[in-house]
Order: sequence, then C-alpha cells, then structure tokens
Amino acid sequence: MEYLHAQLSVERPLINRQFHTNGIDLFVEHASELLNVSREGQEALRGDFEQALARIERDNQGAPIRLFPFSRTSASSSTQPKSIVIDPRLSFGRPVLAHAAIPTEVIVDRFRGGDSLEEMAKDYGVDEKEIEEALRFEQRLAA
Repeated sequence: MEYLHAQLSVERPLINRQFHTNGIDLFVEHASELLNVSREGQEALRGDFEQALARIERDNQGAPIRLFPFSRTSASSSTQPKSIVIDPRLSFGRPVLAHAAIPTEVIVDRFRGGDSLEEMAKDYGVDEKEIEEALRFEQRLAA
C-alpha cells in the first residue's frame, strides 16, 4: 500500500483500486500495465497472469469461490480443460472432478489399485478424459 501511495499518488488504494492476487503477491492495473505492488511495482507477465485469473470463478462481489487448476504443464493454458475444481464447499477444498465431486486422490488410489479408466469413468458417470485429467493433475502435484 505504501508503494501505491508514494509512487503512484494513490491516496486510498483499498478504496480506489481493484486488486488481483496469485495467492502470493498483490497486483494492480496502472497505465495499462499490471504491477506487482508487493514487489514495489515490478511489471507482471500480463498474458500468463490473466490466463490464470480466468480459471478463478468469483461471486457477485468479486470474491473467489472456485479455482480450476492447471492439470497440464506443456499445453497452452487457454486450451486446458476445467475438469478439476478446488471449491471449499466440496470435499473440504480438496481437488475434485468438476462434474462428479470425486477427490482426485481417490482416482489415483483406484488407478494404482488396478482399476481401469473405463471402469472409473463408468462408476462416476464421467468421460474417460476427465479421469485422465485427474491423474495428470495428481502427477503434476507429485512432481
């Protein structure tokens, strides 16, 4: 807040600015740039940040309510499916299949136990691709 007040002459930043966060730093738009105010105005990579923000679902007041995390490392973030969701109202905020609310860790446990993708998809009423995304997501977490 001191940076906004001192460097950008913003008297009341909490009232006059809309903030964004990546869970670590605080960002604000100024003069068509996305500035990291936690790091004294360092310019953020707008494209990457905006793609990540697009995966956050917000309520009417702008508060985050659901996150669709990335499950792939190499694909463009705009083409990544939203098969996995983190929602504090589902499974105590653990990652789950978006269309079935089954924790991704359960999918991995069943897969390690020998269950096929086809069998799990049938059991949960989802497409096999969603089961694959759950496995990718958990593999990415383990890396």
